[in-house]
Amino acid sequence: MSLSGLAEALAGLASRGELIAYGDLARALALPNPGSIAQLTGALEALMTEDAATGLPLRAVLCRAKLSDLPAAGFFEKAAQLGRFDGADPAEFAASERAALFKAASLR
Repeated sequence: MSLSGLAEALAGLASRGELIAYGDLARALALPNPGSIAQLTGALEALMTEDAATGLPLRAVLCRAKLSDLPAAGFFEKAAQLGRFDGADPAEFAASERAALFKAASLR
């Protein structure tokens, strides 16, 4: 899958202040089944690594789990591995990252 296509989709979401479910994003990117979610999460983790290396908000935070407004557990695990999340309050961390993304998108 193309990281640039994923980055473009996430940039659009950020500019509109929207979240998206993982499955909806996989379908929007026309990722083939089976394995579309695994492909998507691998690409999201690659973007997280890029974002952390450049000090930017984690764009993957715009994805949400099926039954929650929070990202899936793997997002928080990867953010912790990258030294960005201390495990204290997932909702607060997600809200902070999202606010930073929405603010940055509004300045463009």
